[in-house]
Amino acid sequence: MSESELAPLGERRRSNWIRLRTMILLRWFALCGQLAAIFVATRLYDLQIETGLCFLAVGISVAGNLVAIFVFPENKRLSEPENLMMVTFDVLQLCFLLFLTGGLHNPFSLLVLAPVTVSAAVLTLRSTVILNTIAFCLVTLLVFFHLPLVTEDGQVLRIPDLFVFGQWTAITIALVFISLYARRLTLEMQMMSDALSATQMALARAQKLNDLGGVVAAAAHELGTPLATIKLTSAELMEELADRPDLQDDARLIREQADRCRDILRSMGRAGKDDLHMRQAPLVEVIREAAEPHALRGKDIVIEALPAEGAGIAQPQILRRPEIIHGLRNLVQNAVDFSRTTVWIEAEWSDSHISVRIVDDGRGFPPHLIGRIGDPFVRRRRSDGDRRARPEYEGMGLGLFIAKTLLERTGATLSFANGTDPFLPAHAQGERRGAIVDVVWPRAKIALDPDAPRPAIGQNRPIVA
Repeated sequence: MSESELAPLGERRRSNWIRLRTMILLRWFALCGQLAAIFVATRLYDLQIETGLCFLAVGISVAGNLVAIFVFPENKRLSEPENLMMVTFDVLQLCFLLFLTGGLHNPFSLLVLAPVTVSAAVLTLRSTVILNTIAFCLVTLLVFFHLPLVTEDGQVLRIPDLFVFGQWTAITIALVFISLYARRLTLEMQMMSDALSATQMALARAQKLNDLGGVVAAAAHELGTPLATIKLTSAELMEELADRPDLQDDARLIREQADRCRDILRSMGRAGKDDLHMRQAPLVEVIREAAEPHALRGKDIVIEALPAEGAGIAQPQILRRPEIIHGLRNLVQNAVDFSRTTVWIEAEWSDSHISVRIVDDGRGFPPHLIGRIGDPFVRRRRSDGDRRARPEYEGMGLGLFIAKTLLERTGATLSFANGTDPFLPAHAQGERRGAIVDVVWPRAKIALDPDAPRPAIGQNRPIVA
């Protein structure tokens, strides 16, 4: 599914997240503020306004809230049309109150932005545009059509026409700006949340696969005794049923199937014990394991291992953490996807740091996106050549985000660069001219101390028939 399909789907899903109770509570706050403003205007400042119509507008909202409370359950989630109708009603009710109380001469006219902000945060782009259009039309009408604010002595309270125009301009600009601002922030938060969820799912899957070997080993060991008992009993039955060939064949079948189960469990137990005990491995072996799924995709993957200059130390044993394997695997996949023929993986180590550098001979990262690499759903518009070369690639940046997140959880620092300037002619570029990803760990984060005592791993116990 492409990003263009994912975004509307995410918007529709978010529009169903809002509970009716939340909207009712927000409306109660607004109604309390409206009643307080009417009370202050009439009792404290003695303004002559259409109190009856004002209370009618507030009463309709109160009645709507009460109906919603008694008719619908508290945990009801509003659909997209229901959310749109709720905020549209709030805009209409507020604009009607402004019509009764001076239009844009009323300083509370800015409150029309509140329902629009809610719409931009939770509704789809289409619904937000509809509500903005309605709000813009109503605010424009309030410039020309409204009941004046009159004091007790008959003085009309109004601001100069230039300020009315400024108020209208400010509200119009705010309708667009706040909508874009709220919508952009909400989409960023949702994208990050979705990407983090995908990261957690990938990590959980890796951990389950890692733990599955231990479960299989334990099951293989525990089932060995009952299978041996079944085999022994079936052998005794075969001897006792020598004069009953039909029953003896059944006993022989039981013995054969027990042997088959023994062989299956033996292989499962061996694989399971290997997974259970392989908690650490040499650095190069972990890199090779991470790159293995992409070794047969038509590109050469060259792994180079060397200590840092002057280090003179042996290759470190590092923890085979699923975050490290899957993170490196995603980086290798990205390099293989964009390389022409070869991907180089350079492993270096010293007394203080361990680094893995992944380089390819492709075109490198787009220069204008290097600063944003590692953010989810970053993509550039692809040319027809890109689509032909990688028809399955949607360019959402989620793979690099997952890799960056997983590796940073292990203490790594990632940096992204290009081997050469991608705008140079091909003859002026070196062999390793494509994208470069540097992953650097403090040695203590992932490497085992060679001098520290290690607990005994134990021996694989064979399944004895």
